[in-house]
Amino acid sequence: MLQRWLVGLWRSYSAVGLLMGTLFFAASLTPSLLPRTFITQGVLSGVSMAAGYGVGLLCLLLWNYMELPQLQPRTGRTIKIAAAVVCAGIVLLFLWRTTEWQNSIRTLMQLEPVDSANPSKLGLIGLVTFIVLIALARLFQWIYRRAATFTNRFVPRRISNVIGFAIALLLFASVANGVIFRFALHAADSSYKRLDALIEDDIQPPSDPSKTGSRGSLLRWDELGRMGRSYIARGPSKQDIESFLKREAKEPIRVYVGLRSADTAQARAKLALEELKRVGAFERSALVVVTPTGTGWVDPEAADPLEYLHGGDIASVAVQYSYLASWLALLVEPDYGTETSRALFLEVYGYWTTLPKDHRPKLYLYGLSLGALSSTQSSELFEVLGDPYDGALWSGPPFSTSLWRTITDNRNPGSPQWLPLFRDGSYVRFTAQKNALDIPSAHWGPMRVVFLQYASDPITFFEYASAYREPQWMHAPRGPDVSPQLKWFPIVTFLQLGLDMAMATTTPMGYGHVYAPEHYIDAWVAVMDVKWSSEEIERLKQFFRQRQP
Repeated sequence: MLQRWLVGLWRSYSAVGLLMGTLFFAASLTPSLLPRTFITQGVLSGVSMAAGYGVGLLCLLLWNYMELPQLQPRTGRTIKIAAAVVCAGIVLLFLWRTTEWQNSIRTLMQLEPVDSANPSKLGLIGLVTFIVLIALARLFQWIYRRAATFTNRFVPRRISNVIGFAIALLLFASVANGVIFRFALHAADSSYKRLDALIEDDIQPPSDPSKTGSRGSLLRWDELGRMGRSYIARGPSKQDIESFLKREAKEPIRVYVGLRSADTAQARAKLALEELKRVGAFERSALVVVTPTGTGWVDPEAADPLEYLHGGDIASVAVQYSYLASWLALLVEPDYGTETSRALFLEVYGYWTTLPKDHRPKLYLYGLSLGALSSTQSSELFEVLGDPYDGALWSGPPFSTSLWRTITDNRNPGSPQWLPLFRDGSYVRFTAQKNALDIPSAHWGPMRVVFLQYASDPITFFEYASAYREPQWMHAPRGPDVSPQLKWFPIVTFLQLGLDMAMATTTPMGYGHVYAPEHYIDAWVAVMDVKWSSEEIERLKQFFRQRQP
């Protein structure tokens, strides 16, 4: 019985599909932007193999549709056996090279090379993933045929086929959206909500009445959210800054408004402005309007160096718009970040413009990841031309950021996509691990904008078109953190980059979507025109390198 079942299973598979699936499987083993574990690689390879199998079947259907010559059954069996042998050889060869390919990325990111990529476990996971996906595809096909057969009693065959396909598609979509997606979303929502409300034992409300969340604050400590409380409590103090600078400093001002502090984005923005006024933020030399990530997190590697660079004479303000991870917030509440960021900017900028120009702080914008996308949309250029804010730093902008995309697509000829040069560099500049902000013979205009991005960041460099064409960032010269062995393959590269996006924050600091303080320091110095010597800047970088875990 088992033997008969296995024979039937073998006969049910297409030789063309298996061969194409094997090629996709093999291609998926080649390096992409980020290193992978054997588990994630196995799942990716299984998905790629299923995609290749589907492409092979489509090619076969097209061949049959055009009524091209068909193979005899005996010849077909021979070809299937030969194809199986070829497939096995290809798989073994590429599995053997997987360790080398993964180490080509790990070496660039200063990770310890792996002795083995566990090819046997990887292959098994890939095979199981492939079988599961093919089983789901065949279930779809069975539903389609049953529905088409039933409706064919009442309507012509071709119409019944369309109806059958639509029924199967609707059923699968309903199950995926109504059961799997909604269950996962509900579970994630509940989990993130509980996490956001969690008050850590090692973080206490501030005793200083000038601090947000204190007894004198307009905002309650328990309503700031987990990320807000961390942002307020864990920044450098006046004493920390003085100890490093060896001179007098000020206590940095941080204002944060949690998602539960008010019911609407506009109300939270108004609270933020009133709290800024209360703590004297507009009396500082600089004020930064921060748009956090989806969870409400403000990257300390960006915020802390900034306060050292200004000797504490700086204020920052952030308003939470979600407690979900950025990718999930982008999926289920894509407009919340922009709505909140714009509401905060309009409140702060509106009040800032009423102040005397020689008695107000310089105004800057900052955002990371989804925060960068939302921050770029917080204002229109024509709204601020009469009285422009002083600059912006946006790090790791998502690939869908329209301003970033427009500037990148219209970069100067000859400059790479991962490090563009835009016109004369007077308005916007790009930088990465190596500081590229000092452009000879160029001068900054009244507003300085910097994009900090790594060539290995899939959040920034993912693109849907990679399914059918090679991304421009793969062209020479490549970024220093992109494997020279990375190759483009139709569909497979798209799947690789999709997985890379999900793993973007698993890299060491300074690669992928994890931005390092020393690179932030270069960006802040340029955006804010900080007058420090190169020796002082290097000492600050070294200070932050040493505090990294």
